[in-house]
Amino acid sequence: MQRDVPASHRSGHGPQPITEVGPVAALARKAGKLEALDRALRQTLPSPLREQVRFANLRDDRLVFLASSPAWASRLRLQQTQILAAARAIGANASSVTVKVAPLPPPDPQPEQSKPLSPAAALHLKVAAGSIHDPELRAMFLALASIAETTDSSSSVTP
Repeated sequence: MQRDVPASHRSGHGPQPITEVGPVAALARKAGKLEALDRALRQTLPSPLREQVRFANLRDDRLVFLASSPAWASRLRLQQTQILAAARAIGANASSVTVKVAPLPPPDPQPEQSKPLSPAAALHLKVAAGSIHDPELRAMFLALASIAETTDSSSSVTP
């Protein structure tokens, strides 16, 4: 038995992005605001300190920061007046700064660099290409073999 869904809840254009759905949309907006506030507030800090702290939240009238060590937390507390002035200048109603010591999240991993193709691997690809009857696949093997690292061109042997 099928229930009628009110027209206001139907979506005739397929699925919606998760960031546009109810509570998730509100959470995504809050995360975006916090990230923008983090960037704006940390830009006012001196360079070495800027990399060691992160803005975490605006709770009531309190700015909450995370610092990577107690030493960085102390340095950030010394900047409290400057941070509060910057927060008020960008429209954040804050009257105090709280700093918690917590390890910062690791930086985004760099994409793994591809390793060069060795001359021996290129030779094997050329040999394999010679036994392939499909011309398109053979061309792919030969193209792959052609990008091999040529450290010593005299040692490469063409089958």
